[in-house]
Amino acid sequence: MKPTVQDEDMEDDLAAEEENKLINEEYKTWKKNAPYLYDLVITHALDWPSLTCQWFPDKDTPANKPYTTHRLLLGTHTSGQAQDYLQIAVVQIPKRDEKLDRDNYDEQRGELGGHTIPPQPRIHITQKFNHDGEVNRARYMPQNPDLLATKAISGQVLIFDRTKHSSEPPRGGVCKPDIRLVGQTKEGFGLAWNPVKGGHILGASEDMTVCHWDINSYTKGTSTIEPTNVFKGHNSVVGDVDWHATEENVLASVGDDKMLLLWDTRAATEATTKIQAHDREILSCAFSPSCSYLIITGSADKTVVLHDIRSPTKKLHTFESHTDEVLHLAWSPYSPTVFASASGDRRVNIWDLSQIGVEQSPDDQEDGPPELMFIHGGHTARPTDFCWAPGKSENWTVSTTSEDNVVMVWQPTMRIWAGDEVKIDEKELEGDAMEGVEITPEAGPSKVTAASGANSARSQSMSISASVSNSGVDVEVGDS
Repeated sequence: MKPTVQDEDMEDDLAAEEENKLINEEYKTWKKNAPYLYDLVITHALDWPSLTCQWFPDKDTPANKPYTTHRLLLGTHTSGQAQDYLQIAVVQIPKRDEKLDRDNYDEQRGELGGHTIPPQPRIHITQKFNHDGEVNRARYMPQNPDLLATKAISGQVLIFDRTKHSSEPPRGGVCKPDIRLVGQTKEGFGLAWNPVKGGHILGASEDMTVCHWDINSYTKGTSTIEPTNVFKGHNSVVGDVDWHATEENVLASVGDDKMLLLWDTRAATEATTKIQAHDREILSCAFSPSCSYLIITGSADKTVVLHDIRSPTKKLHTFESHTDEVLHLAWSPYSPTVFASASGDRRVNIWDLSQIGVEQSPDDQEDGPPELMFIHGGHTARPTDFCWAPGKSENWTVSTTSEDNVVMVWQPTMRIWAGDEVKIDEKELEGDAMEGVEITPEAGPSKVTAASGANSARSQSMSISASVSNSGVDVEVGDS
């Protein structure tokens, strides 16, 4: 007897219920152990999910306050249920004390690194711009952070000059960007400003094209700009784009056709290099900011691949740990060998190229490859974007957004990334907060060194992080 539609629906409901229960338990485990994995955790619930996040480069240090203020670029994804906005938020980050008091961990809010401030949230919106549909991606121009670009669902890229707009948008919901970049007919997510040549920007689209615009060509009296170049080399959706960090004419694009294409704006009719980089769709790419010939790609095949563009037929290394598609990639601004990957498995992994091939104990091998430094498992839904904070004083601070409206600001404990600089008291790991976490003598905190400290400390987090995630189920977030 064939199962009925009702039976299949019931099975789906039961499966979803079991998954939510598992995610809920994993989140509780993560929250319990968070004081020992992080030096900072701030969790905030937005009104709507944001598909994008980016730290602005500026920082303010208010007098006689125990925190510094920073800004985040966010968006909304209301699915047509309300007006969508491009948004700027202020984030208050506690100043680092010489010795972090882990007794200050707020378990109810899931926050670490607290400070006494008025009853406004640590993350709050300060400026909003009406937007045509959800903001798929938003990025500021590096040479002028007041110029904001968004990837709209119409396929257009919208440019806003922040200084020409009030903190509250006009009523009626009319979107009034300062410039509209046209030329693509479908939406996309890839968006990248040229880090070398101000005003040049790329957009990736589901119409299989990459467009290159120069906003310096804008003249008063016109509201739109046509593309300078249209790159046509993919035969499916283009998932992401990125400019080379130092070569102003070189860019990369990746797509659902499994291809990584390299282009030169001076000869835009044909890709200079074509690489079948993965066995499934490629969703993300990022040029190394410190090594001119390295680029990483992330795929629906659950892996990240490191490529040397001088030897396109050879994969330098494949990073394996994620259990779902790799959605986003970003290199660390603090260490030339470190990058992070965000995945549909609700994890953000931090990797270190310098640890590839390092010998491991059998226990360490169970936690993952040696190059896997840290797993952030504080989300209960798929991450939508993430970004490293740019300032030196915010070493290893990250912001992540997820599908369940959450924006998190977090910093792994210094024992993960500072090596010999941090002395760790093993006694602090002996309390109930480490229940269920196995720490072997080889992986214990006393083994942290400058050369292998990242791996030794990493072991303390791996077995926890494997049981940490997010899904909107029983997520306790709070404002202070």
